[in-house]
Amino acid sequence: MSLTVCVVGVPLRAHYPGTSSVKEALKTQKKLWSSEDYSTFNDEVGGGCWARILNQNYVNGLMTATISWNLVASYYKDLPFSRDGLITAEEPWSGSYVVESPIWITAHTTQFTQPGWSYLHTVGHLAQGGSYVALTDGKGNLTVVIETMTRDHSVCIRPPLPPLNVTSQNATFHLQGSFASIKELQVWRSQFNFKTKKSSFFETLTPQKLFDGSFTLELAEDEVYTLTTMTTGQKGSYPDSPPSARFPKVYKDHFNVRNPPFSEAPDFADQTGVFEYYINMTDPGPHVFTLRQVVTERPVTWAADADQTISVIGDYQWENLTVSCDVFMESMKAGGVFIAARVDKGGQSVRSAKGVFFWVFADGTYKVTNELGQ
Repeated sequence: MSLTVCVVGVPLRAHYPGTSSVKEALKTQKKLWSSEDYSTFNDEVGGGCWARILNQNYVNGLMTATISWNLVASYYKDLPFSRDGLITAEEPWSGSYVVESPIWITAHTTQFTQPGWSYLHTVGHLAQGGSYVALTDGKGNLTVVIETMTRDHSVCIRPPLPPLNVTSQNATFHLQGSFASIKELQVWRSQFNFKTKKSSFFETLTPQKLFDGSFTLELAEDEVYTLTTMTTGQKGSYPDSPPSARFPKVYKDHFNVRNPPFSEAPDFADQTGVFEYYINMTDPGPHVFTLRQVVTERPVTWAADADQTISVIGDYQWENLTVSCDVFMESMKAGGVFIAARVDKGGQSVRSAKGVFFWVFADGTYKVTNELGQ
């Protein structure tokens, strides 16, 4: 089996390893990845979390990849894990989005490396706190990423972060071997400012001159630096976001899409089960195009989700409203359907969701309950 395994997701701690790898993982001598990490509210503390673990997952745990859950926070903000992504885009009806600090922190590494680059063994912790890593393409290019995130400004959602001390410092770096001949490095910097709330992200500075392969940086708290031979970095730009808007008060969908770009209908957020576009060729009337439940058996789940399939849509603050839909039960022997309003929970808590639920069953009976669990 060892020959068939290329990468190990850090056994026992594949999710949120806290920058450390267990001994069993290290003994495999395979590439180690943090296969699910971050999952932290993407304010500036979340950006600090991302900066710290991107470096220290390798410094402490020799993990060469850190995979963020999730990349884009694109689900209703009142569901669990709101804004736990590198960017926020939770209003497809308005097109509003926010480029959050973790995007720029990501750029400190990804703009100046490529798949196939390797971490150097000369990585570690700075004398007054913080960390540094170095990567190369094996062809003479070098990228060094430095972070000085303080504890309270880099706390991730999990696991608990033990005490750590980081203070301002001067750090001197000595390049050796083939890198000793480098005369200049491009410099990019991000500065978190939690007092003034006027942080600056991913700014290019004057190139750093090297003398005999050495350079010294004056590092403040809560900073991220990239020094690199790569001259291709750019911050880029993006258009202004459309203004934020609440979900439309009047909404209707006939699912009349013959060749949908996605299998899922817009604005629906499946919480248990899966609903997809479906063309019902057996219906000669107005219901050829439908939204169909495509998972009809309960799978093995990692959370205590609901026994019933449920997909949510709309505004969490809605109270007085009218809901209607046409439904077709493919099995007339068992099961049923429901529509609901004022549903108060989703995600891993959806099993205990409360609201107003109107149930219709295959045997012709119906009932109204105030909770999903009946």
